[in-house]
Amino acid sequence: MNRKVTKAVFPVAGMGTRFLPATKSIPKEIMTLVDRPLIQYAIDEARDAGIEEFIFVTSRGKSALEDYFDAAPQLEDSLQKKGKTDLLAELKRTDMPSGAIAYVRQREALGLGHAVWCARRLIADEPFAVLLPDDVIAADKSCLHQMVEAYQETGGCMVAAMEVPNDKVSSYGVLDVNQDLGSIVSVKGMVEKPKASEAPSNLAVIGRYILNPGVLDYLDQMQVGAGGEIQLTDAIASQIKTEDGVHGYRFRGQRFDCGSKTGFLQATVAFGLARDDLGDDFRTFLTDFLELRRAAE
Repeated sequence: MNRKVTKAVFPVAGMGTRFLPATKSIPKEIMTLVDRPLIQYAIDEARDAGIEEFIFVTSRGKSALEDYFDAAPQLEDSLQKKGKTDLLAELKRTDMPSGAIAYVRQREALGLGHAVWCARRLIADEPFAVLLPDDVIAADKSCLHQMVEAYQETGGCMVAAMEVPNDKVSSYGVLDVNQDLGSIVSVKGMVEKPKASEAPSNLAVIGRYILNPGVLDYLDQMQVGAGGEIQLTDAIASQIKTEDGVHGYRFRGQRFDCGSKTGFLQATVAFGLARDDLGDDFRTFLTDFLELRRAAE
């Protein structure tokens, strides 16, 4: 049996410029999807998958992100005195045990591979997960939980994958498939942001990974890849010819790109409609709104 995955890296050093001016004063990861910040969705997914140690790769201006996971005794005491037990329970979900979270700084924006490399001393020689909070995935069983179960069969490195339209492949790392077994595919190559005419498939990598420590050995070399950055895709590709190799995993669920304004709005609608306490009223509003728009046309 492969080693248990108990560590996860969250690269959150980006400036979030696509969401300016909101991100002038708050980290993008704190922006709320319905009533929870993006980072909370990633943390909840990691916890569900059995992650016990959480490593944040941050940069200057991210102190609000660190404060979010700290205890808030005054607020908790106020809610307790007012008998707001439901809100208190929600607040407690954001608490993290002492020592469970570690923060390391990425001093220069040199790419996703470099961000993961910054966490190397905390990862040591263990397999580890990487979660990109921009990718929010709605699923009955969390995406990383699905991957952890599949990883017990495959070992090696595993990336979450989904089919994308051919005209969108240039925005992703793309898999060159060796053998397609349905949910799991073995990989013989990976290409970062290829032209549509040169893409080996339309099976794109999205922001969930389970990686072996060999990836860090490659990143130690600081090789610059596509876009002049140190690419995580290149480091994963270096493991293809190892004994356990690299696999893609077609997860069950719907992915929302919350790194874009359109994706964030789509996720807001989907998660809002799915809420028992909000869905009915929100659905009525959307229906009425669209009918009014059609009538006006």
